[in-house]
Amino acid sequence: MEEKRKSGGEGGCEWFSPRILWYLGRMKIRIQHKLFVAMLMAAGAVVLSMYLVMRWSFDRNFLKYSHTLDLERLEAAAGKLEEAYAAEGSWRFLTEDPQRLRGLLENFPGMMPRRPGGRRGMGMGAMRDMPPGPAPEPGGWFLRRIVLLDGEKNPVLGPSAPPRGLELRPLTHDGKTVGYLGMLPPRIVSDARQLRFVREQKRAFAFIALAVVALAALLSVPLARQMVRRIRELASATHLLASGRFDTRVHGDSSDELGQLSRDFNTLALTLEKNEAARRQWVADISHELRTPLSVLRGEIEALQDGVREATPHAIGALHGEVMKLGRLVDDLYELSLSDLGALTYRRAETDLAGLLRQAVDAYRNELAGRGIRVEADVPADRPFPAFADPDRLNQLFSNLLENSLKYTEEGGRLSVRIGREDRKAVVDFEDSGPGVPGPELERLFDRLYRVEGSRSRATGGAGLGLAICRNIVEAHGGTIAAFPSSMGGLRVKVELPLSG
Repeated sequence: MEEKRKSGGEGGCEWFSPRILWYLGRMKIRIQHKLFVAMLMAAGAVVLSMYLVMRWSFDRNFLKYSHTLDLERLEAAAGKLEEAYAAEGSWRFLTEDPQRLRGLLENFPGMMPRRPGGRRGMGMGAMRDMPPGPAPEPGGWFLRRIVLLDGEKNPVLGPSAPPRGLELRPLTHDGKTVGYLGMLPPRIVSDARQLRFVREQKRAFAFIALAVVALAALLSVPLARQMVRRIRELASATHLLASGRFDTRVHGDSSDELGQLSRDFNTLALTLEKNEAARRQWVADISHELRTPLSVLRGEIEALQDGVREATPHAIGALHGEVMKLGRLVDDLYELSLSDLGALTYRRAETDLAGLLRQAVDAYRNELAGRGIRVEADVPADRPFPAFADPDRLNQLFSNLLENSLKYTEEGGRLSVRIGREDRKAVVDFEDSGPGVPGPELERLFDRLYRVEGSRSRATGGAGLGLAICRNIVEAHGGTIAAFPSSMGGLRVKVELPLSG
């Protein structure tokens, strides 16, 4: 038990604060009270440390100040001792009767009258340091500290071995040094006025410390309440956000960590709100895209069942065409979902981008010519563009871009396809004639199910998934894709893909 007490006493400061804070964390109390107690403990620890340091510094410096005053008094005592030596002719009178020194200094300013009723008033541990026995006579504390040496520095009064560094004042007679007078540094304050001053200062220190702790407690209450109010606001907003209220926002106008947390919360809420809106739009668009071919199929089949239309090869072919459109839409959706999940397979190999681009353009020449669209291809055959890529996915990329121009370029228009090199990247441009795309719409061309025209009619194009799939394929190969206005009045799609050589 004794060892435990010692170990606990030695590391008290190190043990106290963390352990108390740990208990506060374990207790089931409100966070406002925890913050109040923690701030009050911190303020109390600081004030207590300052109080102890200031008290120690005051005691030490006040003793130095008291010693300085005693040294000034010692100058007057030196004059009386020189007069006594001149009268006696030696220091033998003090060696034989040390009490004569008291008579010489009887009216000296350092002599203190005894307090009525007992011992002289003392402070800073003086009562503990006093030896047992009767109280000292008036001026005893001052006289006991006097050190008197003869001309050869042999002790006359005071300790037999004066401490080193003691400041000694020479005593002279007829121009000859007959002795040395010094004063031992005080360990206690003995002057009544000084003791009263010391007590008043310590009382003031204690009062100031208590006042500061009380002020810290008063300031901690609104501060803790303010911090908890913001935390409570964030908690309430989080509950609303978790319940689906994505339009919830909190105030984040402060520059501290809670302000940054509030701004991050607002960013998260905005992102969730946009994602929810995109999800709803996605579901609505998918439903619309699926409803069109299903409605056509239903109408055709019901017409056949009611005998309105005969089951001719032409009718069956129309049904088959709608089924194929529905199948392509489902395939595109499935492929896009795999790409978003990162599950779309890529079989990469060394591939010539120029060769793939020529094959894709040649495959669409007849269809483009059927609509009167003139193709201008600038794809050099003698200059390879090597890339480590999936040739099937890149062919799908080029085909989707050509299909987009085929569907939206007006008849009799132009299509320019070219490939070039910039640093270690291949730049492929698809540029067609009108109609163009409004500037604000360019950034949304690669969104899922987005088409420039307002209606969702499939007569003018597909479901709006082709460019979204193109973006995923390009990004999977470490490239970029962007849309710009064309110099021919239509759309320009720029694809950048990294080269391997």
